[in-house]
Order: sequence, then structure tokens, then C-alpha cells
Amino acid sequence: MSERKIVTDSQDEFDQLQKKLVPLWKSIERLNQDPQTIVVVPSMSIDAIGSGAVMQAYEERFLFLLLLLRQPRARLIYVTSQTILPSIIDYYLDLLPGVIPSHARQRLFLLSPLDGSVRPLSDKLLARPRLIQRIRSLIMDPDRAHLAPFNTTNREKELALRLGIPMYGADPKFFPLGTKSGCRKIFLEENVPHPLGYENLGSKEDLIEAIAQMRAKKPSIKQVLVKLNEGVSGEGNAVIDLTGLPPSFAKATADRPVAGIGDAGHRNASAGPGSSIPATTDSGRARAMLEERLRAMQFELEGTIYESYMNKLQERKGVVEERIMGEKFRSPSVQLRITPLGAVELLSTHDQLLGGPTGQSYLGCVFPADTGYAALITREAAKVGRRLAKEGVIGRFALDFVVVRTNGKWEPYAIEINLRKGGTTHPFLTLQFLTDGTYDPNTGIFTAPNGQQKFFVASDHVESPRYRTLTPDDLFDIVVRHNLHFNQTRQTGVVFHMMSALGELGRTGLTAVGNSHEDAKATYNHTVAVLDEETRGEAAW
Repeated sequence: MSERKIVTDSQDEFDQLQKKLVPLWKSIERLNQDPQTIVVVPSMSIDAIGSGAVMQAYEERFLFLLLLLRQPRARLIYVTSQTILPSIIDYYLDLLPGVIPSHARQRLFLLSPLDGSVRPLSDKLLARPRLIQRIRSLIMDPDRAHLAPFNTTNREKELALRLGIPMYGADPKFFPLGTKSGCRKIFLEENVPHPLGYENLGSKEDLIEAIAQMRAKKPSIKQVLVKLNEGVSGEGNAVIDLTGLPPSFAKATADRPVAGIGDAGHRNASAGPGSSIPATTDSGRARAMLEERLRAMQFELEGTIYESYMNKLQERKGVVEERIMGEKFRSPSVQLRITPLGAVELLSTHDQLLGGPTGQSYLGCVFPADTGYAALITREAAKVGRRLAKEGVIGRFALDFVVVRTNGKWEPYAIEINLRKGGTTHPFLTLQFLTDGTYDPNTGIFTAPNGQQKFFVASDHVESPRYRTLTPDDLFDIVVRHNLHFNQTRQTGVVFHMMSALGELGRTGLTAVGNSHEDAKATYNHTVAVLDEETRGEAAW
């Protein structure tokens, strides 16, 4: 049988599995009391994860899904590369509102391949058929079960097929829509404002020609971003500084025809790079200067070298676009989901907290986003949501924006579609599960059933070398003594995650919930101050 025939059969089988989500979703929406099994496989396929400890911490970041056990007939199978400490499981079960923890514990099944390598968790499972069979044996009714992955690659698709259950997430066939080049194409077609730039670039020559065209259209550009088509949390990004280049060179470089880049400002992927027309002297000098800037570009992922980055660009392709800058500058995001019934739901807005060498690495977020632009970016995100629903995408995804304030008005620019769960998913769902509150996309306000508005500050990077002296049990002791634990009566306080990273990395994550932005920020800052004080004088290594 040909490989194409096998792929076709596999896709047909997967499509049939996915249809099971429709009656399951209707049942869950109606009562939330019917039996169901959720198989959580928080597998991540990210170049930037370089150690098993980091991998395990990110897999545990989605332990908030244990809060689904508040549904009295729900069973949860949670798989991680390494075994999770029992005290961490107890911590989450104790957060369950209105549920007896021992009853929930009987419906929770924790499995692990005991493989601490940096390979994606899904790969580890696919290599262990006996473990897959064990998971299958724990699924009471395959018609009332689904796979809940972090991202949805062909690995997760194959895992769903082997388990015989549908996957709640975007079919990997839609992967191109979530690449940096695919995003820009959708933004253009759906009339969503986005930065000037070009896509489907795969070489040094492509980048130089595209930047030259951008400078010709907008000589005032100071910096451009190069982004690999596949990259998470900024790890595939690099900044090229264009300040100081002679303005006259913008025209000189643009005078040379560029094959493959059309008048609309988007590269034609079918055309080859380069041009057969000899460059003028000015053009040649300008391009030499651009190549020099290109070789000096600053990478967001530490340890990246120019040659390896360019090899990845050739392999994956990428984009170059203007880096939007301004005194009043923010990086908000919009979280959406498309249900198996095809409905587009606007879930939340966040202001992202960014850091790293060039300020493009996700560190955390503030919820909700500033009301000055929350509705504005939500409106643009809805256009993309409707387009993706039309394509047949389901599951959670997010749109990243940058906004700048010009002449008293916020201007949004869409920069990325993340067809997966992301860094804003777990804190928002933690808040939602704990409070039963709802977010109004029209007002940008989240309200608990008692009428109290709720806010949070969340981070995956609460870290210090001194925190390595702490175990999760030490952390719990500190939380209790300083009254930091989430209080169900007030519905405020702190929820920790990624606690297994303390010993090796000196790192944990937390979501600080308050009744105002100021309250949430104060709780967050107080918690970090407590951890710093508790570990003051501890030996760091």
C-alpha cells in the first residue's frame, strides 16, 4: 500500500473520530453531569526546552485541569514524563470547590513512562504500546472520552488514533494557518491590521531583498523582526537594527527588482529568490550594509548562532516584519475557542508580560487587558475566529497583538495566531474553574457569581537561585504560614504551578487573584517578597 493511501486512510479514520466530539460536547454543555473521560497529555514540541526538568514543569503547568474533577462523574487520566509528587496532587485536589478530595482522587489516574528526556511526551507514549494499552483500559466508554493535548501535531493525532478517542484541538492539517507566514496571509485576507512585512522567506537573499523593499516603502523603520514559521514564546525570533543606515539607500535598494515579492507586499512563494539584474553601485553598497546588519541580528533564544538560525530559516521558512515601537506600547492577547459545534467564543484578553534579550519571551500576563483597547483587539480577533471556524478548526487558540497609542488613540497590530493552548490558558481557566465567573468580551470585565469583579497577575518565571533550597512541601509550609493560599470564601489569593522545577531550576509559577488590578499586583509582589525573605541567606549554587 502506498504511503499516500495510508495517510488518506489515517485522515479518514481521524475525521470519523472527531465527529464523536459533537454529541459529547452537547452533553457536556447541557448538564455537565454525564460521565466522561478526559485524557490529558500536555506534550510540548518546542526547541527552547533543553532539559527534562523544564519539560516536566511545563507538563505539570496544566494540572489545573484536575479542577475538572469537580464534575462528579468525570474521570481524568493525566500523563507526564515523570511521576508527580503526591503532595502536589493533594494541593490541587484541595482547591476543588464543593468536592470531597477523596472522591475526586478515586476518579484521577496518573500515568508516566518514567522518561526524563527532552523528547515530546507524545513521542514517549507512541514508543510504548503497553502504556497506551493501559490508558485505553482506563477509558470506560470511548464514545464519551477525548484527548486534551497542549499542542496538536501529527504525534497527538496518531496518539488519538491509537487510543480510539477524538482530540479536542486543531487538526494538524491546519498547521500552516498557525505559522508566521500563514498568520500574515489570514490577516491580509480578513482585513486585520498587521505590521508591514513579507512572508515565506527562506534565505539570506530573501531577507535582504524583503528588508530593502520595506525600507523603500517606509524609510523610517528602525528595527525589523525575523521570525521562523515555527516558534513558541519568541524563541524563533531575532531583531535586526536598521538605525543609522543612510536614507538614500532605501531607494537604491528598492531600484533593483526583487523576484518573488509582489506589489501587495507579500512574497510569492512560487517565485525563486534573487534577481538576474545586476545591482547598481549604490544598491550593492546598501545591500552589503544590510547583510552586515543581518549578521549582527540579536536572537531571542540564548545560545543561538547565526549559521544555525539561517539553516532553520531555510528549512522552515519565515517572515520579516516591522517592529512596532512607541512610548505607549503594550503586548495584549485574545484567547478564543471554536467548539465542535462551530461556535466562536471570545474567552478573555490579557496584557502579556514579556522579557528576554529582545523583549519577546513570554514571562506571564495580567488579566484582563486594559479596557482602553480590550474591545478593539477582541473585534479584530473575532474576524480571525470566524475565518478559522469556516476552515474547520476547533479548540482553543490565541491571537497576539501589539498596540501603540498615537494621538490619544490605540492602534492594534495583529502579529501571531497560536493554534494551541498557551501561557494565558492555564491562569484564566484556573480562575474560571475556581470562581465559576464569566468574562464579558464587550466590556472586558470578568465577574464572579456574587457580582465581584476578578483580576489576576500570573507568571511562569518566579525564580531565584535561592529557591533551589525549597521543596514543594517547603513552599506549601510558607504559603500556609503567610496566609497566601487561595481562599474560597474571598475568592482571592495565590495558586502555584510548575512547583517541581524548584529543586533543580529555582523556579515556580503562580497566579495571584484579586478584586482589582492593584489588588492582584500587590498580592503577586507580596508573594514574591515572602519567598525572597524566606530564602534570604540560603546557599545558592
